[in-house]
Amino acid sequence: MTKPFSIAIHGGAGTILPEQMSEALSTEIRHDLEKSVRAGHQILARGGDAVAAVVAAVKVLEDSPNFNAGRGSVLTHTEMVEMDASVMHGKNANAGAVAGVRHIRNPVELARDVMEHSPHVLLIGDGAEEFAFKHQYQYTEQDYFVTDRRYEQLQSMKEKGLFALSESKYPDDNKHGTVGAVAMDQHGNLAAATSTGGITNKQYGRVGDSAITGAGTFAENGNVAVSATGMGEYFIRKTVASEIAARMRYLKEDVHQACEAVIQGDLKAMGGEGGVIAIDGDGEIHFAMNSSGMYRASIDIDGTLTVKIYVDE
Repeated sequence: MTKPFSIAIHGGAGTILPEQMSEALSTEIRHDLEKSVRAGHQILARGGDAVAAVVAAVKVLEDSPNFNAGRGSVLTHTEMVEMDASVMHGKNANAGAVAGVRHIRNPVELARDVMEHSPHVLLIGDGAEEFAFKHQYQYTEQDYFVTDRRYEQLQSMKEKGLFALSESKYPDDNKHGTVGAVAMDQHGNLAAATSTGGITNKQYGRVGDSAITGAGTFAENGNVAVSATGMGEYFIRKTVASEIAARMRYLKEDVHQACEAVIQGDLKAMGGEGGVIAIDGDGEIHFAMNSSGMYRASIDIDGTLTVKIYVDE
């Protein structure tokens, strides 16, 4: 017996204000969000697996220069792109992740292949890329990922001695532009995927929550799938994604209660800004954020499409 299916995606949360957003950029971003969620939904509609759906959705956002993942990733202190991604399948708690990759066009695909074609969960740096090339991935030059916007952003950060997305002249400066997707397929499987370029001007091989199972990504059949976006260090310390799952599993909170309790509760009290997208075992979707906006879209079990940016939409 097939079940209803649904999908939700995000392109980052943070200080996203209408007065800072041009109409042209808003239209472009909304188009990307719709394209992403439709790509994943088409797979679900054909009876495809939830993992295939979330990977397809995230790839669309990685390929867009408008988000901090894949092409358009922010730059490190040494003017490089270093990307992280993770995928989790709720059926057998299987997971795969990569961190610090520099020459892989779609890190979310590599994270999936770590999950499906290796005995490991997390591969980093040169080792992750060695694994990729053994599995016929193409070497992608850094020039593909770097945009003028991100280069200017890095210079602004260096001048101010900062290492975040909070102090430059772009409309999404104070935004944590991680991208992600969660889905439930017709077989009741839940899956989540998350991908990011990290933070501007990062040093020392820093890795955030996007590559950490249970922090930025989590999926458990019959319970919930979660993808997070925000200040990674806080999301790791609070193990945000697994905390939401635990509240649902043990306290019997619904997806709305659990997400809000974590995002508006301890995480916010710690100083952690950001949000999550989540989907429960019935395909119910929830977006939670303690910021002024989150790029997001969904197609629910009734087939209704929504695309939103600001917190009050």
